[in-house]
Amino acid sequence: MKKIVLFASGNGSNAENIILHFKNIEQTKVIAVFSNNPEAKVLDRAKSQLVATFTFNKLELLEGQVLEKLQQLQPDLIVLAGFLLKFPETIINAFPNKVINVHPALLPKYGGKGMYGMHVHQAVLSNKEKETGITIHFVNEHYDEGEFIFQKAVSIESCTTAEEIAAKIHELEMCYFPQVIEDLLVKTKEN
Repeated sequence: MKKIVLFASGNGSNAENIILHFKNIEQTKVIAVFSNNPEAKVLDRAKSQLVATFTFNKLELLEGQVLEKLQQLQPDLIVLAGFLLKFPETIINAFPNKVINVHPALLPKYGGKGMYGMHVHQAVLSNKEKETGITIHFVNEHYDEGEFIFQKAVSIESCTTAEEIAAKIHELEMCYFPQVIEDLLVKTKEN
């Protein structure tokens, strides 16, 4: 069986969508949700779907306790779904080409430190972009610079607020993120 571990810091609608996607796929399962925020709604969403949760602080992430827990679980894929801390190189190196992230813009535009969530959508709006989208990419030691796996663009010419852009991006994430994860796991099974 293929095992997925999700990392999230907030509301968790993407994480829950991924959990639900894999509920009916026999050979793949979300086995845990990790969060650096003990108050994150994602923890309630995971528990309601009977998925194990694990909370930690920044020190535990950097000092190796999170890596230890991941090594016990041996996931086939680690998915960052709204996780706001920089992912440590120790975990990336321990799980090469097994850590992925979704970014709410068409990288390399609007990536890097501090570019997440509404910060991205506001920058896109301020620059009067005609389109934006999502980028699903492997995670490396630099923010938003890992190899691209998938990109999908959407027109935002009719959008007048960052919130309208956020809604369009959320639709893309909900539609494509679980499928890209599934495709990735099928590829790793074939290799």
